[in-house]
Amino acid sequence: MPSNVVSLALNGIDAIKINVEIDTANAIPAFEIVGLPDAAVKESRERVKLALRNSRLYFPIARLTANLAPGGVKKEGPIYDLPIAVGIMMLEGRIDPNAADKSAFVGELSLDGRVCRIDGVLPMTIGAMKMGIERLFVPYDNAREASAVAGIEVYGVKDLNELYDHLLGHEKIEPTESVPFEINDPSEILGDFSEVRGQDSVKRGLEIACSGFHNVLMIGSPGSGKSMLAKRIPTIMPPITFEEAIDVTQVYSVAGLLSENSPIVGIRPFRSPHHTISPVGLSGGGKVPRPGEVSLAHHGVLFLDELPEFQKNALEILRQPLEDGQVTITRVGGTITYPCDFMLVCAMNPCRCGYLGHPTRKCTCSELSVTKYLSKISGPLLDRIDLHLETAPVPYEALSSKEAAETSKRVLERVNRAREIQKERFKGTKTRFNGRLTSSQIREFCRLGEKENEVMKNAFERLSLSARAHDKILRVSRTIADLDGKSDIEVKHILEAISYRSLDRKYFSA
Repeated sequence: MPSNVVSLALNGIDAIKINVEIDTANAIPAFEIVGLPDAAVKESRERVKLALRNSRLYFPIARLTANLAPGGVKKEGPIYDLPIAVGIMMLEGRIDPNAADKSAFVGELSLDGRVCRIDGVLPMTIGAMKMGIERLFVPYDNAREASAVAGIEVYGVKDLNELYDHLLGHEKIEPTESVPFEINDPSEILGDFSEVRGQDSVKRGLEIACSGFHNVLMIGSPGSGKSMLAKRIPTIMPPITFEEAIDVTQVYSVAGLLSENSPIVGIRPFRSPHHTISPVGLSGGGKVPRPGEVSLAHHGVLFLDELPEFQKNALEILRQPLEDGQVTITRVGGTITYPCDFMLVCAMNPCRCGYLGHPTRKCTCSELSVTKYLSKISGPLLDRIDLHLETAPVPYEALSSKEAAETSKRVLERVNRAREIQKERFKGTKTRFNGRLTSSQIREFCRLGEKENEVMKNAFERLSLSARAHDKILRVSRTIADLDGKSDIEVKHILEAISYRSLDRKYFSA
């Protein structure tokens, strides 16, 4: 009678139940693993054999076969070491099968029997809970991460001997206590808005962006504060909620980026990849598909500095994730989907030397060079950016001023009020922010009066706006009205929203 132990696999951040079946046969001693295992899974044979022997636990001299079912799902990584070892002990009658009832096991074994840390434990735990599994045995170093999930007992296992004693009932392992969720203050890491001198109009634009979760492009000469402003955007975004933190932590868990000291991400992500990043690094993928920067920025900010310097095909990959809030990676082994609902913030110079239009410094670029530089940003990508902001050189008076600038906390208060309005407006729908309004919702929530409609029509015709840009202006107008505490969109709100599209005409009209 074969033994049967439950384990788990991951498809993206979705858990799959894996049955680890082990049986013996009267034949030449050998150890085989079947069920679409990759090289790391096949290597479990030696790890499990030596881990059991070095733990003074019996390893049978027989022909062993471990079947990882369902056989159509590719098994990857060393996470099946622990369930295979438990299955062997169960097969030999050293462990009562009832001791592992309604339990699942994941973990890598070292040769001396220690259970080593693995990636992806949080989404596995969430999946196990949904499957009705009551107890989950994980590596001790992953236990705090898994304990964030309510409705399932998590046991952190240090080594095989400890697990063996627990399953025999000799010395029980205590379930891991749930880790309290702590929200971190982003201003302690990223700085405060009050540290940025001048740029009041850009700060206003970023406040609008955070209020409605709109995408932003900042254009300005070197040293005008684009990067400094971008890094402080999370400080004026509402604190991450527990549900959002779990979503983000699942992605970081799969990517292997969780800290042992902070098993739950307590701050909105701020990702700033270098412009040399590959399309795969940005969107995710690889031989074993892993989350890219767009997914690591989920519920946070993806900052692309020096935007035209990024590979063009990497930038074009962003178009679909910006629309869908998720990225799908298709490989020979199957299709994986990762979430990526992020706020895109881009920064760039107006030309290659950076001084086109500068009041005191002369631009050294030719007209052809400027055109070639700006053409690296495609029209479809620009259309997906809601606000275009120009960062002018900061005058000396602003830099030397002793007057206290507005803090992130003050700005956040206004952002929170606007978010509360949106929360009430979209109650009962999947939409949460004005920046994610669907076409039908734009018609419902962005209705214009006669004067407002005339202003919008003139702007549409004079600026040669696309249908997508038209909708972007309405979404931004709705957010500005929310910040103003108005239920209806007024002319001043539309005019301000239109002003954030003026750089289309100034820099990209050619």
